[in-house]
Amino acid sequence: MEYRIDRHGGVATYMQIVQQTKQALRLGLLQPGDKLPTAKEVVAATAINPNTVLKAYRELEREGLVEAQRGLGTFVRRSLAGPQATPDSPLRSELAEWAARADRAGLGREDVAAMFAAVLGEYPLRGEGALVEEGAI
Repeated sequence: MEYRIDRHGGVATYMQIVQQTKQALRLGLLQPGDKLPTAKEVVAATAINPNTVLKAYRELEREGLVEAQRGLGTFVRRSLAGPQATPDSPLRSELAEWAARADRAGLGREDVAAMFAAVLGEYPLRGEGALVEEGAI
């Protein structure tokens, strides 16, 4: 798991780590039992404060997603992946093809995010209501 920190995006660094970890859990990239990188490894790769990493991991632990084991590291406790969210899902492949078409059409990341958010807002799934809150993507 590698974290990419956007220092200009307006989202707190610890929250970026939380969000990226949850995304990896949703996509099946992290499975129960997998070990997260140590705070020292994240700091070396991103040049952020170790306390920021620890704050993110504590938040994930509070949510029951990971578990810290003293002296061993932080491990995934449960997945958030749905049956069609895995990396080899046909839905993901279709979305990747659509993203490539959007890129060829000249749409930028914010354009695509806005379009995707608008469409998701039109289709509440699994009784969750609108899936994308304003500014969530």
